[in-house]
Amino acid sequence: MKQPGSDAPSRPLLVWSLTTGEAGLRQQARGLAKELSPAAQERIVEVSRLAALTPPNLFARTMAGIRAIDGELGPVWPDVLVSCGRRAGLASMAIRRRSGAAMVAIHIQQPSAPEAFDLVIVMPHDRVQGRNVIKVDTALHGLRRTALLEAAQKGDARFAAMPRPWTAVLLGGPNGNARFGRDDAQRLAVSLDQMRAQIGGSLLITPSRRTPAGVIAALDARYRFDTSVFLWDGGGDNPYLAILACAETIVVTSDSISMISEALATTAAVRIFDLGAGQRHTRFLEGLLSQRLVTPLGEASAPVRREPIDATPQIADVAREIIRAKLGLEA
Repeated sequence: MKQPGSDAPSRPLLVWSLTTGEAGLRQQARGLAKELSPAAQERIVEVSRLAALTPPNLFARTMAGIRAIDGELGPVWPDVLVSCGRRAGLASMAIRRRSGAAMVAIHIQQPSAPEAFDLVIVMPHDRVQGRNVIKVDTALHGLRRTALLEAAQKGDARFAAMPRPWTAVLLGGPNGNARFGRDDAQRLAVSLDQMRAQIGGSLLITPSRRTPAGVIAALDARYRFDTSVFLWDGGGDNPYLAILACAETIVVTSDSISMISEALATTAAVRIFDLGAGQRHTRFLEGLLSQRLVTPLGEASAPVRREPIDATPQIADVAREIIRAKLGLEA
């Protein structure tokens, strides 16, 4: 990285991702931060409930109520701070004020004070406008096309010999608006088996850290002796990337905006298994359904394979222009 007009090398750009630790938030912030700098560092903070209720501009004047969970907050402050989630946005405002130095602050998801950031990235359904606001159809993430191509070429010996076509099944977990229990697991299995009866092939099922043990047990009991089903038991290397890269169809539970977005970064047809959702998830899914980018699992019409959808590189290009203009640095 060099300053424009100078032949002398400068220090590397220091980029932080900042969240309160939720997996979906971390994936988005880290994905963009790593796109800006492979050496990007992660910071996880806790923001007290009382602090989160404080008016944003008042909260930004103090670091009280913010506690570092992973990584130190200073004294070396970042050139670029990428935050995701409302509480992390409050912490970002306070850090930026505390640093006293030029800093590019980027926030993902609707913040309490959009004007406090150089760039804000939101979904189309978010009710925020401004010259610094960009809307994207899918969540940002760290899954690049090159990694998918490498994973597809490498494959995975655990399911390499299973009959094609391959249907990936990405399992999320319950949240404040979605349940995921044994009954849901059985309902999912019935729909998957109906689909297999039509298209044949194999199921490649991978749970996440949020998937309840009871769901995994129910699917294991149903498919234990089915040689055309691979259910990852948590042992060995995580097959998630290989499964995404190799599958012709991807079924994703509706609770995870991040996994749906990563599925759309492939060329596979994407189906959604409905677990129920809150308003934000519902609006996100409605936007994708209206564009026919995804279809519900069980719908008669088949989803189409399409070009990969990944907003992260485009957002990184916009961020680089802001960094260059504000800091005189190259990312």
